[in-house]
Amino acid sequence: LRQVSDLSDFSRGRWLRELLCRGEEPGHVQSSPDGQHLLLLQKSRPPTLPRVVAFQRHSIAGAADLERSWQPPQPALVGLLFLHSPVVLGSWVLAMVWEHGRTEVWHFVVAVGWQLLQTLELCQGARARIVSVCSQGTTLVWCEERPPLGAHSDMSKCAFRFCVCARALEVGEQGARLGTVRIVLHNSPEYQVLASPQHVFLVPAAAGFATTSKFLLIWHPEKAKLTITAPSAGFVHSKVLRSSSESDFRKLLLGSMGLLSGFAPLDIHTSAVSNGGGLLLVSTKGAVNVVEPDGTQRHIFDLEGGSVAQGSPAQLKTFGSILACVLAGVLYLVDQNNGRLIEKEVLSMKEVHFLESQGEEDSIQLLTQTGIYSFSFSKPEDSSRPEPCLVEMVFEEACRYYQRRSLSSSKLTVEKLKKGGAFQAPVALAAILQHSLHQKQKPAQGLHDTYAKLLSTMSLELQSYMSLELLKTCVVCAPENEVESYCKELVEQEISRILQSDMDKDNLAYLNSVFASFPKAAWKATRSCLQLQQNGDGLLVARATPEVWKKVLGQPQLEEVGQNGVVPLFELICTSFLRFKPKWLPSFVELTQQYVSNSWAYSSKEGPEGRVPLYKRALGVLARKNKHSEADDEMELELLLCSKRPKAVLQALHLLIRLKRWQRVVEVAEKFSKLSPLLNKEIFTTLLAEFAQHRELDPYLDRLWPLCPAELTASDILTMVLQHLPHSQEDPVPFSKEGNQLTVGLLKPLLQRIVQRPSVQDEMYSDALQSPTFPPPTPPREH
Repeated sequence: LRQVSDLSDFSRGRWLRELLCRGEEPGHVQSSPDGQHLLLLQKSRPPTLPRVVAFQRHSIAGAADLERSWQPPQPALVGLLFLHSPVVLGSWVLAMVWEHGRTEVWHFVVAVGWQLLQTLELCQGARARIVSVCSQGTTLVWCEERPPLGAHSDMSKCAFRFCVCARALEVGEQGARLGTVRIVLHNSPEYQVLASPQHVFLVPAAAGFATTSKFLLIWHPEKAKLTITAPSAGFVHSKVLRSSSESDFRKLLLGSMGLLSGFAPLDIHTSAVSNGGGLLLVSTKGAVNVVEPDGTQRHIFDLEGGSVAQGSPAQLKTFGSILACVLAGVLYLVDQNNGRLIEKEVLSMKEVHFLESQGEEDSIQLLTQTGIYSFSFSKPEDSSRPEPCLVEMVFEEACRYYQRRSLSSSKLTVEKLKKGGAFQAPVALAAILQHSLHQKQKPAQGLHDTYAKLLSTMSLELQSYMSLELLKTCVVCAPENEVESYCKELVEQEISRILQSDMDKDNLAYLNSVFASFPKAAWKATRSCLQLQQNGDGLLVARATPEVWKKVLGQPQLEEVGQNGVVPLFELICTSFLRFKPKWLPSFVELTQQYVSNSWAYSSKEGPEGRVPLYKRALGVLARKNKHSEADDEMELELLLCSKRPKAVLQALHLLIRLKRWQRVVEVAEKFSKLSPLLNKEIFTTLLAEFAQHRELDPYLDRLWPLCPAELTASDILTMVLQHLPHSQEDPVPFSKEGNQLTVGLLKPLLQRIVQRPSVQDEMYSDALQSPTFPPPTPPREH
């Protein structure tokens, strides 16, 4: 730490030092955009009044100071916001927002000091009370409480009495002016609003309800869209707010309540917005996460020491890609990109506040009781080299791998993995990776003999990895007209790589994003990896390895897939077939079933057919299509029939009957009756029932009667026909006027066939009846 100011260069610097040393921590410390002003908001205990005081560097004697205090229950100050303004007034103005909505706009003139530019009323209702406020550009966004009209109303019954609003504050030569009020959300619970450059995060207040404290809201002003995200599950839902009626909180959640009720409650100790636009969250367990504007969450780092005490303040600030966090007198510097701890420094003081570092990306400024200090962190000499990050990734992946296979409940960390000595694989791989990547830039350093042997074995994999990294660089640097060709190659290599590794939930989520972002390239890559093609007879064949087939047909458990809309790989591939080559889908499902029958026992719990049959999974993909067409009916038929399962075949038969496609009905009956006697009987009895009800099958009777099972008798046939005859409302007459009655003449060929063929009993005793001698001779007796 290097001291850059002892506060003597500030106006009333001695008083500033006294305020910091009194042991009453300022509720809020903020520096101006140019770094020349410090504002301290102190929420003091009686008899001292709460107040806000401004201190400026290198001030001129006699210049007006800014100091405001208030006596509870007077409205308190809820926000100090620096807003951009025209050059004529300086680069910024200060907006002081009070609890009852009054907004004072101040600006600083060098020769004069602080001047009140204008006082405005932010809220439209006189009874409104602001609980949280932030600024985005020149727009103020706040959450206000709107008490019920009844003076004696029960506040617990009016929980959704808050409203989130936005209003532009324009500062010009003629003063400040407020724009129209924009309702972002009404009838909502209490929210803390935090603004990033493009989005506004709505974080539930600590005293929220159980259901509403399980998710966050993200408002996208340019798109007029609200996104619901749950840190425990990721993106949930987003909705464009086209009218004020759609801004109702309860209507927004109407379609997601069942899903949200199953989520874990939010665990937030401290929240702040990063300079990259994400929301930083520190949990009471010490986990630091970032919620991106699209609703996804990423874990960054775990603070040492486990749980964070509720009353222990935590300070968060981002400087470029570095996250700085102060907790319990310890400063942590963490790389946001990979979660690597860059530095840990124990401070001699616990009350620390971050300040803006003007023009210095590699230093952090801290305000303490004794002055302002700068902490410099040096970047690596060659920061373009990816070795440290890659090596760290090796150990992180090893942690996840060993943790999944461990029976112990204790958490495995990178530090334990490096120091323990029990796991040599990640150590060896990290050494080989460093050695291989160093060769192009430095003379090769000696490797351990065992590692050298591994290097020779892994040389092809390392070459593939290096070519993949080079290809990624080409995608980033390529002109727009060449990006598509690079992306196709990159997607093919990525899908091939993932199919050769463990298909865990992270890889599956990554595959989902690849298929969603590059659908055509993913389809071509899938065809290449599975080696799908048509042979000379027009049949689809695949030459994928058994390991690849197992990855394709795997069906993770619901708890492994998660709530982010991730679907298994088989469903992803079926979706690609439906989009780019729908006529191949039934053949593909048939191929997968052939592989399953050769690899797993029928209905084995380990195999995919032991859970949900593959044809049903493909039908599920078909059912998720937005628009249903006649081609989809045909596809459903093909998927049912290609399974060759009795229930599926009967379902397809009933679908054809419903569509009145009688020619196809008979063709299916002839083909699948040969599979088993039981299926043959089910098909024949189904068609006999249809034959009894109408005359559509009459042209096909010569093909239908040969399907009659051998065990059916003439009595059975007549019984079934009588059971399915249509019921007429009129009195029965010998001959119908419509001419569509069932006659004995139509049944005669079937009945003759049954009577003329030998009975089952005759076949049983045929051998005995044809014996040359009857009864058989008595066997000789032994004396």
